[in-house]
Amino acid sequence: MERLGKNLGSYLGEAINVRAVLADIKRAAKGHGWTSEIFYNVADFELAGMHRPCRNETHRRRIYISSGIHGDEPAGPVAALKLLEENRWPDSVELWLCPCLNPLGFTLNTRANSKGIDLNRGYLNPVAAEITAHIGWLKRQPPFDLCIMLHEDWESRGFYLYEQNPDGRPSFAEKMIEAVKKVCPIDVSEMIEGRPAKNGILRPNIDPRSRPDWPEAFYLITHKTRQSYTVEAPSDFPLPTRVNALAAAVNAVMQG
Repeated sequence: MERLGKNLGSYLGEAINVRAVLADIKRAAKGHGWTSEIFYNVADFELAGMHRPCRNETHRRRIYISSGIHGDEPAGPVAALKLLEENRWPDSVELWLCPCLNPLGFTLNTRANSKGIDLNRGYLNPVAAEITAHIGWLKRQPPFDLCIMLHEDWESRGFYLYEQNPDGRPSFAEKMIEAVKKVCPIDVSEMIEGRPAKNGILRPNIDPRSRPDWPEAFYLITHKTRQSYTVEAPSDFPLPTRVNALAAAVNAVMQG
């Protein structure tokens, strides 16, 4: 599978009708028994946190998923929709989902929000109202066993992921890579984003306290979980490939 070669200096691939995608997400979630809390309104969009209780308390795992924090990464919300419609969640998993944290960014096809703020750099000292509201919602939720953030990288040669696992819990990283390679190329570069990588997996040893510009993953690993994965689909491949890659990564965790 070859890269499309569309992205020159920025993401120039397919855009989505975010209103239609969010309407379908709301319909699918409601149809499968999820509840939804609107924690912020931006323009005429609602930022929602969704919840699905587990069906079997035995060996319950609490998992949080987010997507759509960058408006030029359309595969995330579409993958969230795919996962909701397929409804293949294990009975022992309790789920929380924020399907689109930056809807106005998608109307502009830009990474940032409508005020030019990269929302995924503002979780330590938030200035964007969207992130302040999101943090407020996260504080009302219980601790999570694991968190997954759905992203894309317009420069990438293939799929890759970041793992934060400071306590050395059993890793899902290799399982995710094995699942994704069936539907999407893996970036096997030895360096990705300036950091050492192996077979598409980055395990950076970064102390969040050393960084002033916290992404969502830093807030979560500090306050809500001890294991998280930021999964990056390669934006220079067709949108269905990227959607399938993100969904495969999530499903690999669910099956584990």
